[in-house]
Amino acid sequence: MWRWVRQQLGFDPPHQSDTRTIYIANRFPQYGHYTPQKFIDNRIISSKYTVWNFVPKNLFEQFRRVANFYFLIIFLVQLMIDTPTSPVTSGLPLFFVITVTAIKQGYEDWLRHISDNEVNGAPVYVVRSGGLVTTRSKNIRVGDIVRVAKNEIFPADLVLLSSDRLDGSCHVTTASLDGETNLKTHVAVPETAVLQTVANLDTLIAVVECQQPEADLYRFMGRMTITQQMEEIVRPLGPESLLLRGARLKNTKEIFGVAVYTGMETKMALNYKSKSQKRSAVEKSMNTFLIIYLIILISEAIISTILKYTWQAEEKWDEPWYNQKTEHQRNSSKILKFISDFLAFLVLYNFIIPISLYVTVELQKFLGSFFIGWDLDLYHEESDEKAQVNTSDLNEELGQVEYVFTDKTGTLTENEMQFRECSINGTKYQEINGRLVSEGPTPDSSDGNLSYLTSLAHLNNLSHLATSSSFRTSPENGTELIKEHDLFFKAVSLCHTVQISSVQTDSIGDGPWQSSFAPAQLEYYASSPDEKALVEAAARFGIVFVGNSGEIMEVKTLGKLERYKLLHILEFDPDRRRMSVIVQAPSGEKLLFVKGAESSILPECIGGEIEKTRIHVDEFALKGLRTLCMAYRQFTSKEYEEINRRLFEARTALQQREEKLAGVFQFIEKDLILLGATAVEDKLQDKVRETIEALRMAGIKVWVLTGDKHETAVSVSLSCGHFHRTMNILELLNQKSDSECAEKLGQLARRIREDHVIQHGLVVDGTSLSLALREHEKLFMDVCRNCSAVMCCRMAPLQKAKVIRLIKISPEKPITLAIGDGANDVSMIQEAHVGIGIMGKEGRQAARNSDYAIARFKFLSKLLFVHGHFYYIRIATLVQYFFYKNVCFITPQFLYQFYCLFSQQTLYDSVYLTLYNICFTSLPILIYSLLEQHIDPHVLQNKPTLYRDISKNRQLSMKTFLYWTILGFSHAFIFFFGSYFLIGKDTSLLGNGQMFGNWTFGTLVFTVMVITVTAKMALETHFWTWINHLVTWGSILFYFVFSLFYGGILWPFLSSQNMYFVFIQLLSSGSAWFAIILMVVTCLFLDIVKKVFDRQFHPTNIEKAQLTETNSSIKCLDSMCCFSEGETACASVGRMLERVIGRCSPSHVSRSWSASDPFYTNDRSILTLSTMDSSTC
Repeated sequence: MWRWVRQQLGFDPPHQSDTRTIYIANRFPQYGHYTPQKFIDNRIISSKYTVWNFVPKNLFEQFRRVANFYFLIIFLVQLMIDTPTSPVTSGLPLFFVITVTAIKQGYEDWLRHISDNEVNGAPVYVVRSGGLVTTRSKNIRVGDIVRVAKNEIFPADLVLLSSDRLDGSCHVTTASLDGETNLKTHVAVPETAVLQTVANLDTLIAVVECQQPEADLYRFMGRMTITQQMEEIVRPLGPESLLLRGARLKNTKEIFGVAVYTGMETKMALNYKSKSQKRSAVEKSMNTFLIIYLIILISEAIISTILKYTWQAEEKWDEPWYNQKTEHQRNSSKILKFISDFLAFLVLYNFIIPISLYVTVELQKFLGSFFIGWDLDLYHEESDEKAQVNTSDLNEELGQVEYVFTDKTGTLTENEMQFRECSINGTKYQEINGRLVSEGPTPDSSDGNLSYLTSLAHLNNLSHLATSSSFRTSPENGTELIKEHDLFFKAVSLCHTVQISSVQTDSIGDGPWQSSFAPAQLEYYASSPDEKALVEAAARFGIVFVGNSGEIMEVKTLGKLERYKLLHILEFDPDRRRMSVIVQAPSGEKLLFVKGAESSILPECIGGEIEKTRIHVDEFALKGLRTLCMAYRQFTSKEYEEINRRLFEARTALQQREEKLAGVFQFIEKDLILLGATAVEDKLQDKVRETIEALRMAGIKVWVLTGDKHETAVSVSLSCGHFHRTMNILELLNQKSDSECAEKLGQLARRIREDHVIQHGLVVDGTSLSLALREHEKLFMDVCRNCSAVMCCRMAPLQKAKVIRLIKISPEKPITLAIGDGANDVSMIQEAHVGIGIMGKEGRQAARNSDYAIARFKFLSKLLFVHGHFYYIRIATLVQYFFYKNVCFITPQFLYQFYCLFSQQTLYDSVYLTLYNICFTSLPILIYSLLEQHIDPHVLQNKPTLYRDISKNRQLSMKTFLYWTILGFSHAFIFFFGSYFLIGKDTSLLGNGQMFGNWTFGTLVFTVMVITVTAKMALETHFWTWINHLVTWGSILFYFVFSLFYGGILWPFLSSQNMYFVFIQLLSSGSAWFAIILMVVTCLFLDIVKKVFDRQFHPTNIEKAQLTETNSSIKCLDSMCCFSEGETACASVGRMLERVIGRCSPSHVSRSWSASDPFYTNDRSILTLSTMDSSTC
């Protein structure tokens, strides 16, 4: 029972040890003492709450917020002591905020429960008691043998036992896990692969030992011990044996697998763990302002308490004749009385802290995030992808970005690889019209035409070889040349993890070689676009990879089928930067083929044209091509036996397997013979150059972080505008020691100081970066900050994140944005303040782990310059307006105490206190924060320099905050003293001589206040829609209707009827109406004068853009509005005011975008609520 309770509350952790031992089909040993390990069930729980813990857990999370906790304390104080206001005034707003948030979070969690129940209740087939039993997914236990059919999703993490194929292989797609659509091959161990029926599997006696669950999708270590005829056989298990939950079975009729990880311990579930919470700069400013207002609140309470006791020092005020103290009051402790009075004043003034600010900000962020998804300019038609918002907490941060860190491949480029050139045995070739063209003129052509290597078949024609400048050699050397080219393309065709579709044609490769026959009939699937491009290129050149069956890889060379036995695959890893295969050729030779970056291949080579190939690789890189080197090694029988033994030992190790494998791989991949290098092209995405230039104009520094060779990276940087030709390129490359790195950094710093007039770009590689970050962070950062653009190449994923962290914690504390498309970019996306994933071809890992996801890099400009700009302006105004209206609200209450002997008498009725922030003033600012467009979206996008005006959190600076606070105090003084001077001396403002009381005075102040703060919001609004009109004027109307209704009826459930007929009497006085109008105009007049003065003499760039025609394709932009020809005189005055205030009415706007606009040919954004008429005024 206790364990069940702990599980429900989420406190029961799973059993943990170094490894787990799983008895297949749960056949535990019958002899000896054995205590089985406990594993969790297969229930997936994505929900946050249960029925039992929702209330306590949700309340705990909500009261962790400072404002909520503060109002809870105030509410408790009101309950415990005699305070001037009812506990309802604090309790009701708090209850409203807590309830709304709880309902929102509860509803979201309820949807997650429904989704979980659907998954957990899915039917599955399990082998139990010698038969196939149907059960629910949640009932699968670790050790159960599960049957999965074609196109079904694996219900748990399974170790493959057998499939319908004799070799025990199956094909799987992991698109739902990492977005990769290629087919991955998984294989069973030979001893279980033959057990293809339920009856055979029932005889299996085996134990799986493996590591405890971890989140890495591509890492799995284990071993299976099979007992056959009293003999134990041990087989290693790796990632190729593990079928992940969420993956789908393809091209295989059925498989059987044993469940090793279930429920929340599956790799899919472990990858759903929540990311660290990111907080925006606006939220941090909000907390700072909140602390300032808390100080103001406490100060007012202390001042009031002190003045109360100062006033009561005179006996006539301490105990006046009309208010005699009781004996208990006379004998009570003065200290306790002082504390009680202080708390009472604290309660009286507590509304200066806006509790509804948080719920309004949450609503604004949540509802505002939909505009990004609705924006048609961020929709990519080709891929049918629209922008996604994974977190709405950072919308305004999009308007504060100072650094952009971007990946290159798939982010700046298309990640669509095309084979372009290669180097074979020191000779460079390029593909033209499906033919390999060697470098250099032929002897019989005087015009310098390139010679052709039309197919490998033509290499057999030695007379052709003799006429080619590239192959001009003896017949003996010609035979060697054929072997070299044949070996090079066979290495390309065999050294990969490419899968092939099951639809094949027998005639492939049989006919004469043409440029397009192979890809048209064979469809390749690859996790890497580079591999696919290379295998397709080899097929075009006559060596066609036609598939593999089990351990056999089949290759057709000019129509002749050759079978290679695949002995071992040495998987790619980012440390080695290469992959290898060991195969047995038809002749019986055992060959190692290696493919990888030139920095990892060339140092291991002892033969081949190393220097020539190195030069060719650099030339390829300068053209912006991606390069890979190919090499091979031939093993003797004795060498292979030693290698096979070492690999088996490393792969069956349960401890330190990666380190042992790395050592064995290094032992194998040495003494290589270089075959050549390949070069593939990755095209730039559309409008990358314009986007980077716009970012630079906006004052944003762009850093490119890539794993590519530095020549390739620099070439792409130049072509995309990241570096430009006039820029002085500084290099920090190939540094070997700390001292060498420090000296080089010093030289670069001096060069920058000497040539401070021109722009500088910095190129740094991963090795040098490691040294720079280890001992010379400050010097390195000084160099980087003085460079206009920085390119980091040969970067590991964690290095990318470390660079971003270094910038984040620098003294300036800039806002950073990281954008990438691959799983290797996730670390930097999560590290940056704002992470953006590109929904590209390297999977969905980046998009899933990002804050925002877009389909193309070019969309970044609108995301920042338009959405980011609007979101920041809106929420900055929202935050400051909330503090302003609460200062207006509570300051008259403070001033009133000077006129009531600090008796803690409240100025406003408790209903008004409760509804001020909830009903009377909440909607206008909420709608403003959703719809406001202080300048046209197209102008913002075409003038990136406007982005500088809002950078560094300028709209929430202390200066702006103080202006709004002082404005609130000044308006409050006008409300109070204006009302006081009206009825302070003569309270008989009605014709019949009836006098006004304190509730009428308070209601007059409150009425002026509601009208003024709502009109102030109207002054701040530039973009008027019918919704703005409805909520602005509707709020004022609602206040009057409510007050008439509330004060016109005797409510039986109210303990006091203080407000009965008060509002009706107030409105019956002409003097009161005059005072209301006079005070509202006085308050707003000061604000209008300041706006006029600022716009006329100190206009900002944004205000200039509002008043000036910035683009010939935008008509009548004089005031951002269009007017008909027949204007009246009043209309011209109105236009002048519109100009001064910068307002635009959507019904008068006419926009006409030209087709030559640099980013988008039209503005289809949902943000633009105005009419899209293309006619001119």
